[in-house]
Amino acid sequence: MTNRLEGKVVLITGGSSGIGRATAIACAREGADVIISDVDEASGSDALEAMRGIASGCRTKFIRADVSKAAEVERMIQEIVESYGRLDCAHNNAGITGPAFLADEYPEEKWNEVIGINLTGIWLCMKHELKQMVIQKKGSIVNTSSAAGLRGLSYQCAYSASKHGIIGLSKTAAAEYAKKGIRVNAICPGFIDAGLTRQVVARKPHLEEKYRSLIPMGRFGSVEEVAESVIWLFSDASSFVTGHALVIDGGASV
Repeated sequence: MTNRLEGKVVLITGGSSGIGRATAIACAREGADVIISDVDEASGSDALEAMRGIASGCRTKFIRADVSKAAEVERMIQEIVESYGRLDCAHNNAGITGPAFLADEYPEEKWNEVIGINLTGIWLCMKHELKQMVIQKKGSIVNTSSAAGLRGLSYQCAYSASKHGIIGLSKTAAAEYAKKGIRVNAICPGFIDAGLTRQVVARKPHLEEKYRSLIPMGRFGSVEEVAESVIWLFSDASSFVTGHALVIDGGASV
């Protein structure tokens, strides 16, 4: 433990698995009090136990919330402030991939679902996080976009559109709130050994070798490597960084 986040209160949405879970554990290791939010309560409990096992001194909490529902997001932030008195950092990470279709065949209800969770959900979280951080005159927000937010991703128009939107939303908020002491950044993971990458490879194992060949480093990234990037953006080490979309892809976009 290096205590880079000692004394900070951190919220991580989508924190029950994958990048969110890894970030929650990393934050606890760095001395933060960590609140996980997700719709998966069972996995959330497992994540809490993992955090407590690594850093017994940190306070942990699970709040079930659907980030696409405004009332649930508002309640979540209120509960955090009532319990901890503040909110210093937020990793808005909850998201879904959606089904694979050509753009003209994409089901409207699935489009609305993906945009509702991935993009509107992050905006709703930011809306209430920012209100609290303005009161504190300080805060750091990190939103999970994707390498698919930097280029098109065939058969994933809703997912790619939502991830492009997250970058625009992050940059706009960064400009609006910089003078209020609040930093807003985005991360853009590429081929990570979790999430969309693993889902695709599980369905089509032959694609794993192809994907690896696209990465100059020759391997998939780990969720722990992504978590370390979030920790840096949360910490004072990145105090002059805001409005940035940090690419974490092993050189695939070079």
